[in-house]
Amino acid sequence: MRAVNLLPRDETKRTKTNVPVLVGVAGAVVVTALVSVMFLSASSKVRDKQDQLDAIQAQIAVIPPPPPPDAVGQGLASQQQARLTALSTALSRRVAWDRVLRNLSLVLPDDVWLTQLTATSPASGSSIAPAVTPPSTIAPSQFTIGGYTYSQTSVARLLSRLEVLPDLTNVQLLSSQRTKLGSQTVVQFTLAANIRTGAAS
Repeated sequence: MRAVNLLPRDETKRTKTNVPVLVGVAGAVVVTALVSVMFLSASSKVRDKQDQLDAIQAQIAVIPPPPPPDAVGQGLASQQQARLTALSTALSRRVAWDRVLRNLSLVLPDDVWLTQLTATSPASGSSIAPAVTPPSTIAPSQFTIGGYTYSQTSVARLLSRLEVLPDLTNVQLLSSQRTKLGSQTVVQFTLAANIRTGAAS
């Protein structure tokens, strides 16, 4: 006699064998979906950046090119150079009269008093030629002082002090003679010198 299995078939084995296949298919679908989402997101970002680049290039295209250097600009540059040259020339011939007079007051002896002082600039401001110091053989005339003192020794002391001033050159005694001033016998003198331009302070 042949045995017959009357129990229903066991479906659990079939279900268990199909689970790995289902998991693999589901995983593939999920990965594909993620890749698609990432691709669409990256594509959207690239499109936005491209739009921004196109907008910036359009703005750059609207900007006019810089104009070529014109004659007016070159003229201004040459005028600026000419003015700088004129200024440096004027400063090199400048005489600091405040310094000259201050130094004179510092070296003036106590027993000497001045009655006259004449000073002229060695070169006018509008002169284009450089200032030339007159030779020592010619009597100086740019800076002249006159006054009184009590002795010829005081005149010699004043003369030696004026010779060390950096702003004066070719200091000379023009005249020195005894005279009466009221009841006092004094020495009247006149000294002269030339002005040195560009002397150091």
